[in-house]
Amino acid sequence: MRQFFRMAKWARNPPGEKQVKLFLIVVALCLVLFGIERLVGWPDWLTMDNAPGGKITR
Repeated sequence: MRQFFRMAKWARNPPGEKQVKLFLIVVALCLVLFGIERLVGWPDWLTMDNAPGGKITR
């Protein structure tokens, strides 16, 4: 229900042009990084060895 109120608020008072451009640039950057990761693969040097499974406790 909260999302509908937020959408109505945005419809009455839309964000500025700069904010929309910034949002689109961030989304495009994320999609580019995702595409590169899917094409090239995850680098071995970023993979943890002996990573604990599940919840990390102290």
